[in-house]
Amino acid sequence: MNSRNYRLLASASLIALIALCLAWEGWLAPLRPGGSWMILKGALLLPAVFGILRGKRYTYKWLSLFIQLYLLEGLTRATSDHGLSQALAIGETLLAALLFAACVLFVRSTRQNPEKQKAAG
Repeated sequence: MNSRNYRLLASASLIALIALCLAWEGWLAPLRPGGSWMILKGALLLPAVFGILRGKRYTYKWLSLFIQLYLLEGLTRATSDHGLSQALAIGETLLAALLFAACVLFVRSTRQNPEKQKAAG
């Protein structure tokens, strides 16, 4: 795969994760009836959208670190919640892991080879 494919994978998984977080905490299975402040966890990912869509390496780097919080939360709630909330937590875990892998692979595929830099310089 090339960096374009990793970029598309990261974009799709990020947008899907935002939609999942908003739907989960908004009306599907919120912590409290009527919704909770946990809906903001979806909004925390919004600043990354434009950088990911534009292929900014810096965004991919910091998002690969930040997304681990979502992976941790998904794993925790997948093992402690029941019913629909548990299924949504498994979905969050899978999307966060996919996004993490796509970010890391994108950064690796766009890294400049030091030998090529020496030959060009």
